[in-house]
Amino acid sequence: MNLPWHEIKTALLDMDGTLLDLRFDTHFWMEHLPLRYGEARGLELQAAQAYIHGEIETLRGTLEWYSLDFWSKSLGLDLLALKREVQHLIAVHPHVVEFLDALRSAGKRVVLVTNAHNDSLHLKLQRTGLGGHFDRVVCAHDLGLPKEDPAFWPRLRGLEPFDPEHTLLADDTATVLQSAAVYGIRHLLIIKRPDSGAGAKGNSGFPGVDDFSELLPLVPEA
Repeated sequence: MNLPWHEIKTALLDMDGTLLDLRFDTHFWMEHLPLRYGEARGLELQAAQAYIHGEIETLRGTLEWYSLDFWSKSLGLDLLALKREVQHLIAVHPHVVEFLDALRSAGKRVVLVTNAHNDSLHLKLQRTGLGGHFDRVVCAHDLGLPKEDPAFWPRLRGLEPFDPEHTLLADDTATVLQSAAVYGIRHLLIIKRPDSGAGAKGNSGFPGVDDFSELLPLVPEA
């Protein structure tokens, strides 16, 4: 894919499913958390899964959906401790580091913008060592809105000035890209295979890539 890199000055990049393999999060929410919840409540795994999955769906797209504090209180479990039990599954997608280095070398401002809770964000940056590749890291919880809300973007812009006409947003969630489009961010890119353990997503209406190698080099050689 050839993006108009000469027009792009800022790259806003999602974390889970975009730079990081969503396999960790899928396993945690779909398998590990229900397992530990069932053990704590004396429930069979299937019953625990049904309960937790139902609770998750009622809050999808809200800031609470991403909040470890909210779920720890709601479920009576220490979610950060449970995440640490399976942190070996946290992994960076292929060619992400090369892509981040290429952005920095090309003089682009590189900003991580995530809905992940601060505790989860810190765990993942510590595990992957990606923190040093960004000019700034922004957590939606600090702004009080999830990226799915179009009002998130002016709040972000107040903290991290960017020109929507000259900004790229890469994310694995179509509703986030839709909210960014409403705000006016011009260059939008979806990650089509956020979870290495699952198939590619269907047509989202946004241009997308399976792998960041498809964006390298940033400027094709003559």
